[in-house]
Amino acid sequence: MIVNPYTKQEMEFSVEVFPPKRTDDIYDIFRTLDELSDMKPDFISVTYGAGGSNSKKTATLCAYVQNICEVDAIAHMTAAGMTKEKLVDLLKELKHKGVNRVLSLRGDKPRDMTQEEFDGRYYKYASDMIPDIKEVGDFKIAVACYPEKHPESPDFDTDIMMLKKKVETGADELITQMFFENEKFYYFMDKLRAAGVDVPVHAGIMPITAAKQLGTSVSLSGSSVPHDMSEMIAKYADDPVGMREAGIEYAIKQIDDLMKHGVEGIHLYSMNKSQVTRKIYESF
Repeated sequence: MIVNPYTKQEMEFSVEVFPPKRTDDIYDIFRTLDELSDMKPDFISVTYGAGGSNSKKTATLCAYVQNICEVDAIAHMTAAGMTKEKLVDLLKELKHKGVNRVLSLRGDKPRDMTQEEFDGRYYKYASDMIPDIKEVGDFKIAVACYPEKHPESPDFDTDIMMLKKKVETGADELITQMFFENEKFYYFMDKLRAAGVDVPVHAGIMPITAAKQLGTSVSLSGSSVPHDMSEMIAKYADDPVGMREAGIEYAIKQIDDLMKHGVEGIHLYSMNKSQVTRKIYESF
């Protein structure tokens, strides 16, 4: 927990990491986890590759976070490519390793999966996995949400109702996709609370420290890019050091404003960059 300097209330701070694609890079992520755990985050979430390509690494890293770093670990699990048998096996492995928190996601279509296979997947939505997760054990379940609505939702109200369904099915907390305009988050929160959804919401923040990072992030998240961020990218496009510092400062200002508005939690998409994460953390 960290103390919000404006409200004087405790709030959660958490971080996301991803397993390396190359096996020989695995030691780098252990070092990164050691550095991140020094900040005493409330939890560290570990991503899960499309179709379960990194499921073993996810379980291994979660076990390291939980048992060696002594920080709560959240294991991602995606509906795309998941069957009940695979889900149960993964949950039992996590339970055996002492991991009791998961993030239930629909996930994108794996590259090696046809559209027909994706459309006919066993679990259509993240909410479909929740009853089976609860059946296996007493897991705390997080689900994702989009402050600017899911790109595939027909409208904002439909998206809010889908979130409400996830909570009614058993989700305990929400983690937002990255966003760069706080006003969109505040509007989302007003709609969410008006719909009767009262579980904790962790605001997802991604520091944009390289110009190419923005294009990839936006294409995956559907997040809009505000004018001041576009200007920042243009100004530092040929200045990597300046871009890094400007991106960190942008994230710090964004978090500061969220704190002023009483945000319940900050979830930092670290991109496995512990030094960037530390600089932001130490600004609180």
